[in-house]
Amino acid sequence: SVAIPFQKKATVARKDKPRNRFLVSLASTSSSKDDTPPPSRLENILENAKSLSPFGNSKNDNDNDATIAKEASSSSKTKLFQASTAGLAVSLAMVPEAVAFAFVAGVSPLVGLWTTVVLGFTAASLGGRAGICSSASGACSVVVAALCHSHGPSYLSACAVLAGSLQILGGVLGLGKFIRLVPHPVMLGFVNGLAIVMTKAQLGHFRSTVTGQFLSLATKEGASVYGIAAVTMVLVKLLPKLTKVIPPSLGAVILSTILTKLLNLPIKTLADVAGAETFRGGLSVLPKVALPLVPFSWATLQTILPYAMTMAAVGCIESLLTLQLVDGMVNDGKRGSTSRECLGQGCGNVLSGLTGGIGGCALVGQSVINVQSGGGVSRWSGMSMALFLAIGIVAAAPLLGTVPVASLVGVMLLVCQSTFSWSSLRLWNRIPKLDAAVIALVSILTVQKDLAVAVVCGTLASALGFAWKESTKLGSSTTMEGTKKVYSLDGPLFFGSSSHFTSLFDAKSDPNEVVLDFTNSRVMDHSALKAIHTVADKYGAEGKTVYLRKLSQDCRYLLDKLYQSDNDSTNTVVEQSAQDPAYGVAVQYPNLAL
Repeated sequence: SVAIPFQKKATVARKDKPRNRFLVSLASTSSSKDDTPPPSRLENILENAKSLSPFGNSKNDNDNDATIAKEASSSSKTKLFQASTAGLAVSLAMVPEAVAFAFVAGVSPLVGLWTTVVLGFTAASLGGRAGICSSASGACSVVVAALCHSHGPSYLSACAVLAGSLQILGGVLGLGKFIRLVPHPVMLGFVNGLAIVMTKAQLGHFRSTVTGQFLSLATKEGASVYGIAAVTMVLVKLLPKLTKVIPPSLGAVILSTILTKLLNLPIKTLADVAGAETFRGGLSVLPKVALPLVPFSWATLQTILPYAMTMAAVGCIESLLTLQLVDGMVNDGKRGSTSRECLGQGCGNVLSGLTGGIGGCALVGQSVINVQSGGGVSRWSGMSMALFLAIGIVAAAPLLGTVPVASLVGVMLLVCQSTFSWSSLRLWNRIPKLDAAVIALVSILTVQKDLAVAVVCGTLASALGFAWKESTKLGSSTTMEGTKKVYSLDGPLFFGSSSHFTSLFDAKSDPNEVVLDFTNSRVMDHSALKAIHTVADKYGAEGKTVYLRKLSQDCRYLLDKLYQSDNDSTNTVVEQSAQDPAYGVAVQYPNLAL
């Protein structure tokens, strides 16, 4: 092996540079500048992706594509009908939620309904994928309730505009892609906690408005409420076995409404909950487009900015998690765009605020109803939901107001049941304890705090747990190679394991030549580079030579770049060969040839 300064391989030599800290030993014999790296060095990402693809790598891909295209063309009318009926079903399910969230935010029920119309249509048409339904949401309403209470509804609309603008900025910058960092246990905890929150919200409809206690089955009102909710749930399960023409949730709501009228049951309707004024109909209830009536000043911005930032974060997180959930439910071979979803939600919130709305985000429960009703095949399902709701408010408001709340509660309870990940309970003793703890943590925080806090805490807990687990994997074995002592390292070298790495060596007792073999190890960050430099310095202080073997090109370059001018010592030699691994530490440098 011939030791030469690493920088002499550069095209233009710089004579004014100080002597290199790290030297390179060329161990290869017959390689030339034009030789390409052996295939073993490079990962075939395309093949890896194909091997992970649920669609495989069939030889008949072209034939399959043609068949799929033909079937899609012939069934376009069916998909449009499915999307329309699903939108109609979801529009009914949106009403009690929008009304309830409007009460939470402290505004008129009509404001919550029109927020659902504007946000739902805009987000469905511009969002990340088909099947997602957006509306005024409980997560966002809870965040801004204090603002509305202290400053009034106008500040709430201004907050929605600002939050939407922040979401648009996040979409343009591509920040939505970071949702991929959310681990699966966090996702399970999110859906479990959300199912509990939605269930708690539905249970409020079974309480007496006078005493606040649960209605008794012994009373006519209690028996009617529990009975209609139960009948609706049974019909949702039974109707798919009888007909596929109408979505089960829509059919169940229609039949339960007819049954309530025929039996003249003492049950609250939507008109009773939202007020007769909300369902009077006519063009007079249409929202007006205007800027929020707030002072355009620095003080106003200081007031609404904290709420807007929280609302934007909560809305994006819930929407992107809903996107992932719908991706998993709709097996159409497509993946939703996180950037487009942020843009769609942002535009919807901006327009919602300009029409006097309160803003919101994608809803898991209603999106599940939409997908289960066949609405995951087209964006028209979410758009038609908004249109049907708008038509219902304007033209068919009195008829819409006759729908019993108990029937919609029955539909939502089934949604809660299907949203909860029951499989996570069976996995409790089969998965790592850390993952089980993260599921419980996120579920509890979703119920007690809010979604943003739950997801952030769960992700941090998972990340720290993973880092700790990986930090314990680094080890080494020693052998003799002539007069050289070889440390064969095994495991990742990064900030979590750098301290343990430096403790593996005994510079005073080791022979004059030591080899650090990184064949089964990877250098991952600056802490790892610093640890290598520290070990080299310890051996250098003892007048001994360290050989670094099987480092990547990027790692060699960064070591030389970071520490070349520390001193004039040449006690460290970096061995270089054509079989060295190819990976990046911080960034790849493709212009550096071996």
